[in-house]
Amino acid sequence: MLKSNVGYSIKEDSYEAGLETATNSIKSLKNVKLNMLFTSCKNDIKKVVKGIKEVVDSPIIGCTSNGGILVPDGYITSNHGYVGMMSLQDENMEVGVAIKEGGKDPRAIGRKVAIEAVDNAKKTRAPAYFYMVASPKEEEEYLMGIQDIIGRVPMFGGSAADDTLEGDWKIFCNDKVVSNGVAVAFFYTDNEMATNFIGGYQETKNIGLITEVKNNRELVSIDRISALKKYAQWVNVQPTSLKGENLLLASVTKPLGIKDPLGNLTVIRHPKFGNDNGTKTTQDDTILLGNKVVENTAIIQLEASFEDLISTPANTIKNLKKQLYTDPGAYIIFHDGVRRMVLGNRIDAIYKQVLKETKGVPFIMAFTYGEYGYKEHSSNICGGLMISSTVIGID
Repeated sequence: MLKSNVGYSIKEDSYEAGLETATNSIKSLKNVKLNMLFTSCKNDIKKVVKGIKEVVDSPIIGCTSNGGILVPDGYITSNHGYVGMMSLQDENMEVGVAIKEGGKDPRAIGRKVAIEAVDNAKKTRAPAYFYMVASPKEEEEYLMGIQDIIGRVPMFGGSAADDTLEGDWKIFCNDKVVSNGVAVAFFYTDNEMATNFIGGYQETKNIGLITEVKNNRELVSIDRISALKKYAQWVNVQPTSLKGENLLLASVTKPLGIKDPLGNLTVIRHPKFGNDNGTKTTQDDTILLGNKVVENTAIIQLEASFEDLISTPANTIKNLKKQLYTDPGAYIIFHDGVRRMVLGNRIDAIYKQVLKETKGVPFIMAFTYGEYGYKEHSSNICGGLMISSTVIGID
């Protein structure tokens, strides 16, 4: 039977914060199989892990979060950092973890991290479920490499984040901490697990054909019109108002989306920069997206109110409870970090709704720069401005 617990700390000393977090997260638990850790980019992660290992001898995996974390006691943050961790106990569950630093061939790195996770679990077969955390940029390639080894096993997770979009994020697994790379946890279990992966946006009638893409994530043109000009027409503003980083926050309530082949899932493609991808592009009025798009496919302009964005996390949990035949034992939620930044102190409304829906079951919510999951019969996929919520049943 699965049991879970959440601990956290805002102590200024990272070692002490890790120690306090772990002491509380394993309280009342025995034979812990996995510890899912989330911290501020301001913390010294190695010192946090050293503190955790004073009381925990089971695998640790996680990433830095944007601004704070959400746990049953509320929104946890401070000016000097924060630490939060969910620990999972189940005598019938086995978990294999692994981490690899990034490099020139992310798909090959994905294969290597998958092989190592299987070996660390002492198994010779694919897991029932897996968790992935990666640095923002090459998530799709890591995912392809993992699936080269284990096939299309259901997954969940998110990309590491910092507070200012300056690249201070970290991912970590046991003693290893990297800024660029991928880590996984492979779950070998008979427990029910389910993921709900949605954005909470509505489709508009603004739909176009992607006619040119550069380097997978730079949207050059829609319907053979410069992408930024087309998007500006759709949202009824001047393209000049969306140049550079202005596009990042302006598009949170009006992003772009693509449909999976069966139409079950609309995956958000977050417009992040207008004609400014950090590499001095020579293209005019292009859009740098948070995830990959391909030519000759449709792209849709979406929209949502602040109320829609606030209600989405709790709605994912409602959906998860409908999927379970057993009782829920733990919720792990990945909420987009830029979306959190735009919502500001409305995070309190999200907390109240999530607390009501979880009904006393432990949960932890991290704020990421990309979210991963699937829906019904869709394949695993990476998106942005989304909510990826996963539940593990008690048996």
